[in-house]
Amino acid sequence: MAPNPRDAEMPALPRLGGRRSSYRERVADALRAALIAGELRPGEVYSAPSLATRFGVSATPVREAMLDLAKEGLVDTVPNKGFRVTAVSDRQLDEYTQIRALVEIPTVVELARTADRVSLEALRPAAREIVTAAVAGDLIAYVEADTRFHLGLLALAGNAHLVEVVADLRKRSRLYGLTALVEAGRLLASAEEHLQLLDALLERDDKAVHAIMTRHLGHVRSLWAATDRPRPTPDI
Repeated sequence: MAPNPRDAEMPALPRLGGRRSSYRERVADALRAALIAGELRPGEVYSAPSLATRFGVSATPVREAMLDLAKEGLVDTVPNKGFRVTAVSDRQLDEYTQIRALVEIPTVVELARTADRVSLEALRPAAREIVTAAVAGDLIAYVEADTRFHLGLLALAGNAHLVEVVADLRKRSRLYGLTALVEAGRLLASAEEHLQLLDALLERDDKAVHAIMTRHLGHVRSLWAATDRPRPTPDI
């Protein structure tokens, strides 16, 4: 398979923080973030060696990680070629976002009354990482830190199943508009909402929390997705 000219555009494998994880899990997290951000395009077939080159790792953990993503339904295996990124329809994205809003908004609003200050402040480093990634235009780091922040926040509610449900919905979402926001210099404003949300939670301002969460989740199907879908290209 011929090298893809986009290889040079892909960022290096980030160091993922917030929890202990195996190298295979780190690779899977980075690939999943690239898929969500639209760096890996729907319908396109990627070989493990080509992805390994992009991320600066060996092919074996990439192949194992992609098999994990296949179990999650995020890619399909293509015999003797690699893995094809599964497409997600607009209707599916709308449904995922609707469910997230129904679950996340009231849960986070309740945290304005129940979460302790120490636990909330512990999420500030992740919120700052999101801002740093936005400034750098690093979409993979942005998605990874964003996921860590929101799942960590929801975990404060003490409902592990709820966190699993939202984590699955986030994996299946696509944020194709992030690239356009970076190019327009508008991603930073969305990134800073995480810090604003933390401040509102610490101030116990449930109305502000509701407003920020509603606006923030609205971006999933507006600002963050406001672009043409990436078009499949020939197998690599």
